[in-house]
Amino acid sequence: MNVQLHNSGVSEGLRHYWLPFTANRYFKRHPKIIASAKGAYFTMEDGRRLFDCLSGLWCCPLGHGHPHIAEVLKRQAETLDYATAFQISNPVTLSFAARVAAMAPKGLDQVFFTNSGSESVDTAIKLAIAYHRARGEGQRFRIIGRERGYHGVGMGGISVGGMVANRKAFAPIMMPGVDHLPDTYSREHMAFSRGQPTWGAHRANDLERLVALHDASTIAAVIVEPLQGSAGVIVPPVGYLQRLRDICSRHGILLIFDEVITGFGRLGTNFGAERVGVRPDLLTFAKGVTNGTVPMGGVIASQEIYETFMTGPEESVEFFHGYTYSGHPLAAAVGHATLDIMEKEGLIVRARALEPALENGIHALRGTTGILDIRNFGLAAAIDLEPFEGRPGLRALRVFERALDNGLLVRFTGDTIAVGPPFISTKQELASMCETLGNVIRSVTSPDA
Repeated sequence: MNVQLHNSGVSEGLRHYWLPFTANRYFKRHPKIIASAKGAYFTMEDGRRLFDCLSGLWCCPLGHGHPHIAEVLKRQAETLDYATAFQISNPVTLSFAARVAAMAPKGLDQVFFTNSGSESVDTAIKLAIAYHRARGEGQRFRIIGRERGYHGVGMGGISVGGMVANRKAFAPIMMPGVDHLPDTYSREHMAFSRGQPTWGAHRANDLERLVALHDASTIAAVIVEPLQGSAGVIVPPVGYLQRLRDICSRHGILLIFDEVITGFGRLGTNFGAERVGVRPDLLTFAKGVTNGTVPMGGVIASQEIYETFMTGPEESVEFFHGYTYSGHPLAAAVGHATLDIMEKEGLIVRARALEPALENGIHALRGTTGILDIRNFGLAAAIDLEPFEGRPGLRALRVFERALDNGLLVRFTGDTIAVGPPFISTKQELASMCETLGNVIRSVTSPDA
């Protein structure tokens, strides 16, 4: 495509493309177009080179343009570009299921593939409800989520999710029987925590309140993120997730971990469950499993849950659910390539080793005017900014735009700036990222700055 046609296509596309989770009118007046990516950096159409502070959207821990992924993708497309997942399978998908199961927490070994985190969550919810029905407890239909939780944008995900903006327009069509735990964040008790806060494990006791309110016999599952990423890196207090696990076990309630962000190394372990020392009954994944190159997600279930479904005539379908692209061979091949690189280059171990560098760099910004809180866990961190009076979210938007001019692509939600850099980052890059971000925040002193 020649440059003139390409530029014409971009201009025309701005008229027709409806961007997700974006202020479209603002974007189309101030378009920001990425032209290419390599390693830990994006390049904008105007030539600006940006450090990828959030690994794409939490999904590119290996950076961009890795030659092994490109080679494997090409080879798989030439060999088997698609195969139905209904009543048939293929070698690359089968072997990848085994590989994912081998990385999962002990006791979780049955892999059901989807294409995104949203689909993974909806699948896990259906599995939980169908599991209890198969056990003869069909009255267990309630799902307990958590305030400020993000579980994708499927109808199940927004129902159990706790982010108000994602829910308010869709209230009439949400799932019935959903309730929410309070979130664990308290600035008064947790501000500027490094790693897991020591205050707040008692927040898990609210599950006992919901059990008393609804009766345990009606509750199918509790779903939480080990790290609440999309809400702004809200870190679980020490002991909180273990207490949830104990309450769920006592009342026969399944515990679902949404590991779409934390799976495959973000917390310096294969899955967040390993880092926090808690084993869920169902675990969702997506994003980093294919380094964001080809969409893929999934749910990992225990053998006991799987076997509960395996009843009736052998030729009957046990779980009426799935997707046209479940276990897509291109995605499975890229998943293999992603894990090849992670293993060969020791990147999950590297992510854990980089954690202190991110922690020290980001917390060095404490005391900066306009910063209300800083927190971190694994290779993820967030900064809460003081909102401009009457203009919530504008300060973070200004920081985002000024960061682009200073070589950083950061993620913002409300007045929170989040970072989750690629595992291939160097300590120097993380130090530079934090220093530059601090300078940018200092420069944004008013709505017009």
